[in-house]
Amino acid sequence: MTLPPPLAKVSSVDKVFPIDLRQLEYISGQYRSESLSSVRYMSTSAIEKQVVPGNEVQRVELLTGVEDNYEGIILEMEKYMDSVAFLSLLRASLSQWKQQGKRAVWIKLPIELVNLVEPAVKEGFKYHHAETDYLMLVKWLSQSADTIPKNASHRVGISAFVMNEKREVLVVQEKGGKFKGTGVWKFPTGVVDEGEDISEAAMREVKEETGIDTEFVEILAFRQSHRSFFTKSDLLFVCMLRPRSFDIHKQDREIEAAQCMPLNDYTEQPFIQKHDSFRSVAKVCLTKLEKEYAGFSPVPRTTASGKTSYLYFNSRDLSNL
Repeated sequence: MTLPPPLAKVSSVDKVFPIDLRQLEYISGQYRSESLSSVRYMSTSAIEKQVVPGNEVQRVELLTGVEDNYEGIILEMEKYMDSVAFLSLLRASLSQWKQQGKRAVWIKLPIELVNLVEPAVKEGFKYHHAETDYLMLVKWLSQSADTIPKNASHRVGISAFVMNEKREVLVVQEKGGKFKGTGVWKFPTGVVDEGEDISEAAMREVKEETGIDTEFVEILAFRQSHRSFFTKSDLLFVCMLRPRSFDIHKQDREIEAAQCMPLNDYTEQPFIQKHDSFRSVAKVCLTKLEKEYAGFSPVPRTTASGKTSYLYFNSRDLSNL
């Protein structure tokens, strides 16, 4: 079973582990060994267990987290901790989790706790992914093969095909990137934000770059390319949208120019004719207008976990699905 990304963690629950309680006595005198066979602990910043070999009391502090669905532990560090103290707690905790048969440990460190990165790495933790405000590290504990999933492998983007009743297509010239200064007219494009549907991203990007309000129609095609964003692959969805407004107000920060131009003029640009992928996309768009070509429309569906998602398919030919 492959471990999920750490965002799939479950709610915190009590955990139980056995302790030798022959003569155990809580330091504050709240409970006695005669009535206890285990210690139950809650998700807090640290817990204490007392083990009594003979007549001696040994106090051991452990970090606590929550279990995920795949026998892993997720730690979310929130408060400042000295790196030396953290290393000691981490070592003791890892020993306990190995005894419990845990398979992996995730540590989420907010950016202000960067001092805890080095001790975690010393204990065998590796970087998994990072966002603007935290770093996620992970360590595989099990003797079985490591099945921790890699960080996100793809970036998702959109390319917006917007045409008015005059068969004019909405195009832009960009101020930055590989198209800067080339004079090439291209479809509005952009990256899908986290938690954003493809259809929403397409409408948002068109609005941001050109000021045009649109209605999403369908996905006409998609393209996959590799190592397009550092080492990550790229999925680009070509989306057809219907304009709901017609006054162009270009975005000054990223867009050099924006206009509606005849579709044939767009497809006849030397750049479009030279590059197979752009030429193929233009052909798909023309076929959609002139022939019986059906793309993928978003249909809301409910997942097994009760969330609403969109299933994209040829709804024209499968209207009863």
